[in-house]
Amino acid sequence: MRMTQPTNVQLVGSPLRFSTLAFAGERGERFQVSVLADDLIRVQMFPNGQPRFQRTWMVVGQEGDVPCEGRLRDDLSPFPLPPFQRTAQDGSIRVQTQQLRLEISLDNFAINWFDADGNAIASDLAGRAYGYDCAGTSVWHYLEHRPDEHYFGFGERSGELDKAGRRMRMLNLDSFNYDAEKTDPLYKHFPFYITFNPHTQIAYGLFYDNLATSVFEMGGELDAYHPRYRYYQADDGDIDYYLIYGPSIEQVVEKFSALIGRPVLPPRWSLGYLGSTMSYTEAPDAQTQLQRFVELCDEHRIPCDLFHLSSGYTLDENEKRNVFTWNRNRIPDPKAMVDNFARAGIKLTSNIKPALLLTHPRYAEVAAFGGFIQQADRDAPETVAFWGGPASYLDFTHPQTREWWKRNVREQLLEYGIVSTWNDNNEFELWDDEARCAGFGEPFRIAHARPLQTLLMTRASYETQKEYRPDERPYLISRSGCPGIQRYAQTWSGDNQSNWETLKYNIPMGLGLSLSGAPNMGHDVGGFCGNAPSPELFVRWVQNGVFHPRFTIHSYHADGSVNEPWMYPEVLPTIREWIEFRYRLIPYLYALLFESTQTGRPIIRPMVYAFPGDPKCQTESFVFMLGPSLLVASVLEDGARRRPVYLPAASEWCDWYTGEWRTGGQVVSADAPLERIPLFVRAGGLIPMGKVMRHVGAEPDDVRQVFVFPHPTAGRGEFTLIEDDGLTLGYQRGEYSEVKLEVSATSDRISLQAVRRGDYRLPYHRIEYILPPHETRRVIVNGETWTDAQGRGHALVPLE
Repeated sequence: MRMTQPTNVQLVGSPLRFSTLAFAGERGERFQVSVLADDLIRVQMFPNGQPRFQRTWMVVGQEGDVPCEGRLRDDLSPFPLPPFQRTAQDGSIRVQTQQLRLEISLDNFAINWFDADGNAIASDLAGRAYGYDCAGTSVWHYLEHRPDEHYFGFGERSGELDKAGRRMRMLNLDSFNYDAEKTDPLYKHFPFYITFNPHTQIAYGLFYDNLATSVFEMGGELDAYHPRYRYYQADDGDIDYYLIYGPSIEQVVEKFSALIGRPVLPPRWSLGYLGSTMSYTEAPDAQTQLQRFVELCDEHRIPCDLFHLSSGYTLDENEKRNVFTWNRNRIPDPKAMVDNFARAGIKLTSNIKPALLLTHPRYAEVAAFGGFIQQADRDAPETVAFWGGPASYLDFTHPQTREWWKRNVREQLLEYGIVSTWNDNNEFELWDDEARCAGFGEPFRIAHARPLQTLLMTRASYETQKEYRPDERPYLISRSGCPGIQRYAQTWSGDNQSNWETLKYNIPMGLGLSLSGAPNMGHDVGGFCGNAPSPELFVRWVQNGVFHPRFTIHSYHADGSVNEPWMYPEVLPTIREWIEFRYRLIPYLYALLFESTQTGRPIIRPMVYAFPGDPKCQTESFVFMLGPSLLVASVLEDGARRRPVYLPAASEWCDWYTGEWRTGGQVVSADAPLERIPLFVRAGGLIPMGKVMRHVGAEPDDVRQVFVFPHPTAGRGEFTLIEDDGLTLGYQRGEYSEVKLEVSATSDRISLQAVRRGDYRLPYHRIEYILPPHETRRVIVNGETWTDAQGRGHALVPLE
């Protein structure tokens, strides 16, 4: 491998609606700088003088998605393309927008970036900025690394939140039993990160629109001949990146979300407890065991909204998993099984996989129309290792494969009453880069498109569900993915271990994914692999899990044990209490979920996202905010009954349990008996709560409770509730209501107000405000004075 660095670059024109500056290198390379918006610049390098891969599936069009066959990369119609200034000076070109200034060296095409005030925000590494392998296909982009910079994002990554000094590989792998602190790579391909400078408080994002296997080196490498650097390397394709100027982290996240498409809004019931374990469907009497799960939920008073039907339902007599088949010995009557769950208010999602074993009864059928990814040198399916033996991956760029998949999702799952698909084992581990995809009539090598296959598989499932129930919101799950997966599915962190380290490091893994445009995520509570968690670890994992968008308990333990709410009778009351708390929290969670689909804002938020100016929040990995108000400090050590918690300096903080106020900017030693974890609410916080129920929608809320935490001296806060039917696409037609909650406080009074906007008929007409204990100030509710002598204030008032 020999890296060539372009030299003697010349400006040759502005070919695309005058928004793009094109440059040519002396070896025929082509460079392009496109001003897509005042805060969004695109840079491209084509070693061959033209794109190696013409289409994108990650950057959306004006409709918020892309055609199934992808978008042409040179289509700039989704962008505003504002005017900008261009000047030439002493061997460089200056580009100026309303928010950014670029200085492009014509010697080696290194770019220096500044904001509108002249603050330096980024610099390519001079003499090594853009390189490529002149004898192969690899490409590089080098930037200077500043020791005080922080790097966040990268999707789902192991280790702490800040990835400065890390080296990471982007390659989707079935990382069974991974180490959440160290294993790399993992399941997902998210070539995006945020750079944050704590001194200037400036953040910007870099997104590389390339699905080839890649490496991010984030400042750990040293070279005596160059200053400190970081780089991106892709095994194939071109350099095609977007610089997204914030200047805040929050703004970068929202702008990146708009670029790749907003998350899909799932049904409200997806926020309930989602039951799962492989043991039931692996059992010879699977249908009986599945019936037993329903009975146990009832016996132990555990709410539940969905159960994951693991792949054991497809096992044949040779213990081989054959997608879209049913083992009628294990499950004699699938429809009766589904109906049994439905009577309890529990829905089903079925595990499906995108590869067929060579022994699959329908393998020849797919092979006959060329529906598998093909070998490099002949028209025959590429064969790879898969769960159960040799297999071939379906090619979702082949129209007949898509139709075959959709027909089977409909006939083998949806028509039985199953409402959802669990798209699993979809990393597409094909090791010959030359294996061929049909490419919708324009074939290409798998080197360009492993994550694309995952995206198109999930999209095909999504489209089938949407077509089958056209006015219901599809709910899907996908283990693997890339930017774009959030447009169709929820995701989770895969086959984690059952230990304290995993509980701890799964937290920044989810926070990184949340900053990367995919906020609807979670983890297997209790740990999937290894032996059963101890009772204490299980309790702590549930206490952490209920605050994540996806809350599921799942396992496949080597010792034969099963993670279930009732697995340890001695802690069952605590587990039940926390699952019930999850259900009570759904109004708050649903409003955050709805907001994420409109703005891309995370649901669980890193402390640096919420408090970027506080130095002690800038690298915090294990404490997070749920929405704007609730600070969650999970207990991550065996035997701990107290936990140090740093409370950010930008606010006052109220202990959720005691109502005691604490001043921010200090570490407090918080009580953490086994029954609870530290929770604090920032001043001005409003937390709407609902009823405990057996499943979402089992009974309507006749009153909406709102826990109010007014500033202890003076301040205000607000929160907007979203109320709709929680199931249909009516919200897209405006069939929802917003309830804007407001609180303002002075030293002697608290004012509360709730105003409804929208025509959706609410199930409740009153709001019960609940104040912290010992609150003695005069309270004004909707303009009227209210006094209460109870120990914890309650005000039950009509909704305006």
